[in-house]
Amino acid sequence: MAQHKEIFLEKEIEPSSIARKRLFIGLISTTSIFVCLILLLLWLIPFVGLKNIHPAAPWVLGLLIALGIMFIAWASLALVLNILLKRRIFLSGKIRGLSIKFFLPLMTIFGRLLGIPKQQVRSSFIKVNNELVLSENRKYSRDQVLMLMPHCLQKSVCKRRLTYNVHNCKRCGECCISGLLDLSEEFGVHLAIATGGTIARRIVVNLRPRIILAVACERDLSSGIQDAYPIPVYGVLNQRPLGPCLDTQVALDHVRAALNLFVAKEK
Repeated sequence: MAQHKEIFLEKEIEPSSIARKRLFIGLISTTSIFVCLILLLLWLIPFVGLKNIHPAAPWVLGLLIALGIMFIAWASLALVLNILLKRRIFLSGKIRGLSIKFFLPLMTIFGRLLGIPKQQVRSSFIKVNNELVLSENRKYSRDQVLMLMPHCLQKSVCKRRLTYNVHNCKRCGECCISGLLDLSEEFGVHLAIATGGTIARRIVVNLRPRIILAVACERDLSSGIQDAYPIPVYGVLNQRPLGPCLDTQVALDHVRAALNLFVAKEK
């Protein structure tokens, strides 16, 4: 498995992938410094007034803020080390949650202030999230894996309704749904199609997967990763030759490689 994982990761090491990592590291470092400065100001500004409450009050507040600064600094450093070393480190699951719930919104704001497109920030976040999920180095039984696909992968002129039952597909080969069905049957995992966040959440609640392999655009993947936490989500960006939300595609070999990494082989 380790050898296969290294080969899979090597395929992803390309200039755009490295650039996304650097962007994420730069933004998360800037965000951490900014938050630490805010915490420091929260201590300095009321310093004189707190003395009137109790002589020790400024130092108690200072201690709490110092602990907060150390925690944020440690979390951001641990996240960067996880990205660079590509392996699990202490409390990596908590670090992933912190990056999803706390750092991503602030990084988006800082990216906007620095003129970095929101889509580029999201792409960087998805790349790093995938590496954090891979660093867990876990295998799951077939019934614990969910392949969650967007409805835009279906041919736009197709009349068949696949949202509530993907097996209504007649497998004509005009879109990649038939190939995804083949993969779901080969690996024995769940496959579902969602038209939006509400239906996607309902699918997750009903199936209760332990890991999700999701295909979508940068916006939907980022929000989906946030909504699904603490369930790990491995994201695969769709291909949009005709633009967003219309006859999109996905690299089936990428999906297969991810399934090989996460699905445990049953005896």
